[in-house]
Amino acid sequence: MVREQSKIRHFLRFGNSRSSTSDPLQSQEPSRGSARDISSVTGTLSSTHEPLPRLGCLFHWTGAYQSGPTIPRATDGSAGRVAQEEGERSEVVSTQIIPKAIKRPGSELVPAAFGRGVDTILKPFDGKDTAVESAVRIVGGDIVDSPMRALVGSQGDAAQQALDCMTPISCVGEMAVDVERGHSTTANIRAISDTNLQTLRIFNSVVITITNVHPYTQIALGMLTSASQLLIDRANLDHEMSGLLTTVKSVYEFLAEKDTVQDIDSMRETLGVIARVMGDVVQFITGYSNAKSFWNRLGKDLHSETQVIIAEYAESLHDLMQQYRDRAFRDTQIRTRRVLEGFDLEGMDYAAGASLDSTKVCLDGTRVEVLQEIINWITDPDPNARRIFWLHGRAGRGKSTIAHTIGLWMRNVGGPGVIFCFARNRQVERRQEKIFTTIARDLANAIPAFQCALADVIAEDRSLKTTPDVMQQWKRLILEPLSKINGEIVGNVVVVIDALDESGPGTSRAHILSLLSSPEAAYVPPNVRILLTSRPLPDIEHALSFAPHVKAISLDDIPLISVERDIGLYVSKELDQFTDIGAKEIQLIVKKSDGLFEWARLACSYMKAGGTLGERYSDLMTLQSGEGRSLLDATYFTILKGVIPESGEALERYRSVMCQILMTLEPLPMVALSRMREKFPDIQDHYDITLVLEVMSPVLGGIMEHTSPVVLCHASFYDFLTDPSRSGVYFIDTSDAKDLAFATLQILCDELQFNICGLESSYLANAEVTDLPERIRKNISPHLSYSCQFWTQHLEKTTFDLALAVLVRAIVGSEKVLFWLEIMSLIGVVEKGVGALASVATWLLTTSKIHWHWHKMGLSSFRTFPM
Repeated sequence: MVREQSKIRHFLRFGNSRSSTSDPLQSQEPSRGSARDISSVTGTLSSTHEPLPRLGCLFHWTGAYQSGPTIPRATDGSAGRVAQEEGERSEVVSTQIIPKAIKRPGSELVPAAFGRGVDTILKPFDGKDTAVESAVRIVGGDIVDSPMRALVGSQGDAAQQALDCMTPISCVGEMAVDVERGHSTTANIRAISDTNLQTLRIFNSVVITITNVHPYTQIALGMLTSASQLLIDRANLDHEMSGLLTTVKSVYEFLAEKDTVQDIDSMRETLGVIARVMGDVVQFITGYSNAKSFWNRLGKDLHSETQVIIAEYAESLHDLMQQYRDRAFRDTQIRTRRVLEGFDLEGMDYAAGASLDSTKVCLDGTRVEVLQEIINWITDPDPNARRIFWLHGRAGRGKSTIAHTIGLWMRNVGGPGVIFCFARNRQVERRQEKIFTTIARDLANAIPAFQCALADVIAEDRSLKTTPDVMQQWKRLILEPLSKINGEIVGNVVVVIDALDESGPGTSRAHILSLLSSPEAAYVPPNVRILLTSRPLPDIEHALSFAPHVKAISLDDIPLISVERDIGLYVSKELDQFTDIGAKEIQLIVKKSDGLFEWARLACSYMKAGGTLGERYSDLMTLQSGEGRSLLDATYFTILKGVIPESGEALERYRSVMCQILMTLEPLPMVALSRMREKFPDIQDHYDITLVLEVMSPVLGGIMEHTSPVVLCHASFYDFLTDPSRSGVYFIDTSDAKDLAFATLQILCDELQFNICGLESSYLANAEVTDLPERIRKNISPHLSYSCQFWTQHLEKTTFDLALAVLVRAIVGSEKVLFWLEIMSLIGVVEKGVGALASVATWLLTTSKIHWHWHKMGLSSFRTFPM
């Protein structure tokens, strides 16, 4: 299998596919200078050490309808020598298609969405004709007038007749070369003629005339344009794709119709799904062409499966066009099909939970100007466009919401985009060390060609899977694969990095900032965009503010009138159930927000949480910032004061529960938090945390659903709680982790057991146990899993305690340590075991007092435990 995958990756360096099957439709004799000329070099190819690159040059498509270098025929033994010389000369030809800028006086070059050239130009607009009607096409290097009014204006006949006259794909030659055996065989190489490509060119011309649309519509059109341009550039395609290409042609014809264009904004959701399917179709077509002959050599027949896949895609596209015609959006299940799968990327470091959160998106119709600016930057065709967009602003401005909206849009239209999020409550995971391994794996899932290129890189150096070296991750796992597949991706690659300021202290992001601000970052592939969000912390601002390749936008500088309009839309939607809250009250809430979306969200949550609506509204209106407190701080204090008294037992319980939540290194649901609290050393702490948390829903998530993790709704609330000057009596001290250390150790002592998942054999690897996830879910509870992963980290944050030392001895001095390692293996973090035991040894060896307790308790054998 490894050898087969290696062959696949080697073959994918080919420019075009070859087939060993004959074409029943092709009866013409090969034209001179094509098949017979190529066949004369097969002997040379079989004797060279690098046959595939040479053959790739022979079949390389340059993007124009012109023949490559003709290999002279010879009647004597010099044939091989001549062919070899010609082959070597052909190798210097660049394999990258470089679009030519064709202009004539008084014209301007038409830009293309997603950074790809569209071979179309526009005449100057004279105010009489539509911009589309004055468009012209470039066909084989010649400028040919093409009436376009029929597509978006009046129903002229010329353009429609041109579309109707399109014929199925015609053959331009037949030949394939068997590289391994050195024999030539008959095969079919299908090329799309210029007439067939006319629909795609016309669509691209129509797109550039569509203005003033929703940003989501714009990004969907950009994906469709990029997909069509990829097919135009890849004119040589396999004949088995002819039926699917006919469907593609009909879709683009439909999208260019006047009625379709007129309703394009109202049907943007359906348009986005069409874009996603079309991107998958183009990836499938190009991937099939590259891989077919390899599978033929293995004796595997893809024909029957190919026809099933084609039928599925055709059915999906026709259904989506019908939805569009009916002006009705229906949820359509789209199945992405891959020609090549199974590359081994398992074992790469991956930050779970750091990806898209579709619940954190902008309300439709809000933040339009900012989103439009970001989409314009993403789709900018200028190869010199700045590669990085830094969106910053103070806490509560809505940076993460914008980031997740872009991420969701890219996913919905099938764009090659990924999102990576930092979070204050996940700093213990050291996500900064996994940032680009995670992004690389997500890109591999989104882009088949990237998956192949990444597998090549990993095959050369498997240590890259787990390296914490961010520089190596960036260069080898991101830039290198992207550079290998330039011209094979539908759309620009968009990488969103959200909340970089929440990575931890400045040292945690120093390397990331260094590479993003370096001059080399300006020369990443032109189809790559990096959207970065953060607060303007000093280290981030210093690194990015003056980098010439970074486009910086501050949400603090957005006109207040625009922000208040969006907040008004949000508040109206959130409070529309309350008849007592009218337009006047909503306007006062908007004015009170001071442009902070987080405050508006907090205010709405507070009013909906219960109690007397009028009183809560009055509480919000009387809030005042000042005396060292921001408006958010004042709101947090008011919310807590309304549900937690400023003294007494209720306050102490609040402090204990909130300390547990803030110090938990991975968010846990309420059930798991309660199970852990049952193991706290002080019996007075054994109470139901629901009594405290159920009144705090405005500031905490996961309260209403006991299976969801309990999290702080915003990072600013953590800052408020941990700063005594801001929170006063509601301050939470997180300096001592004794309770959590004791609870996690006690859980291990009580619940660790042999073969906890009841596996039938110890000779099977975890990956070979088909129902392992279900066994883990049933037998390893969330609080036990948490305790196994983090007991040593809580122990490190406590001073030496004899009761804790006794619990440590009960684990590391018995067979329980093996049961613990088994669970670590089952949940996929066994590599952390060595470091965990080393930290325990450090904790035990801190002072001479510890040495005394060590010998007294008989822990000298601990030295012999493997570290």
